[in-house]
Amino acid sequence: MNELSLAGTQIEHFHVCAFFDSREQEYDVLTPFFKEGIDQGEKNIHIVNPAKMDDHRVRLNRAGIDTHACEACGQLEVQSWQGAYLDEAGTFNKDRMLNTLESACKAAREAGFPRVRIMGNMDWVFNDVPGAKDILAYEAEVNEVLSQNRQPAVCVYDIAKMSGSMMMDLLRTHPLTLINGVVQENPFYTPASEMLAELAKRQVKEDASTT
Repeated sequence: MNELSLAGTQIEHFHVCAFFDSREQEYDVLTPFFKEGIDQGEKNIHIVNPAKMDDHRVRLNRAGIDTHACEACGQLEVQSWQGAYLDEAGTFNKDRMLNTLESACKAAREAGFPRVRIMGNMDWVFNDVPGAKDILAYEAEVNEVLSQNRQPAVCVYDIAKMSGSMMMDLLRTHPLTLINGVVQENPFYTPASEMLAELAKRQVKEDASTT
């Protein structure tokens, strides 16, 4: 099987929560991960802020990834939040996104790619998006999709935009973390069934407090 390394660390789990405090740090750490996949003939799917798609391509090109050639042959897909995480109305639906991800993994396999590396920039969560409250349930459930398909995904979060409690919840939904450029097994990881049960209890309490 091809190499699978992130920030100089060989990884086996397939769902990584990556916290960065600048775009420079983000690209310094992630572009080698992207390029490793490209060089091994794998597919890359990057879901980014629609306003920063061109900048994303520029940064990849600077790292030695020929985005024009890779997109032309289907090895690289740079997608907007709209159409991926968000529907045409700008709403997040976790079940729709889980199905989208499952379909993307299947399509990559059918196209003959040995692996697909998925990166999702998650800044949209902080934009008061309808349905964004379900992000923790999504992050918990997506572990099963990634594990079944044996494909790696990196969820990118801006550490400056979140509270301590949200950061802890996000940590609990990812088997691996990437903080300060270091990949680690996550001791706070909570299996999806337990996390979903806890989220359901929280929702009951929240609903009770508003009635």
